[in-house]
Amino acid sequence: MNFKYIHIGSTIKKRVGESRIELPRICTFMKCSEEEVLEMYSSEDLSAGTLLRWSKLLEYDFFRIYTQHLILYSPPSNADRQIPSVIKTKLPVFRKNIYSKEIIDFILDLIRTGSKTKTEIVQEYRIPKTTLYKWISKNITENTPEDENT
Repeated sequence: MNFKYIHIGSTIKKRVGESRIELPRICTFMKCSEEEVLEMYSSEDLSAGTLLRWSKLLEYDFFRIYTQHLILYSPPSNADRQIPSVIKTKLPVFRKNIYSKEIIDFILDLIRTGSKTKTEIVQEYRIPKTTLYKWISKNITENTPEDENT
């Protein structure tokens, strides 16, 4: 999956194919015509409400694709632009970022191939150092055959 350039319509079409949901059922659930469904398949982006309906119908979190894009490609935050801690937001505050298996594999592959150093990854993608080292140690443990004599 290319998280840099997202074409949500084609992604939905792939999931429909995997789910084998018939077009009449989709039209009923989405409350639209077959032509509108086919138009959505060709759309690069959809409204949040429409995407939410697709997520429910296909039992897949399409919003997470955009979250992964933000994690990988959003510009570094500027400390001067952050909301002061004195000002309370009425929006939900999330403690942790969501890292999919694909993102973790992508980051570990950058390290494995020497494309980026651990420090560059921490700075560029704003992944906490402890999180990165946990991924590395877990990946080494899972992918290294254990010696029975140790």
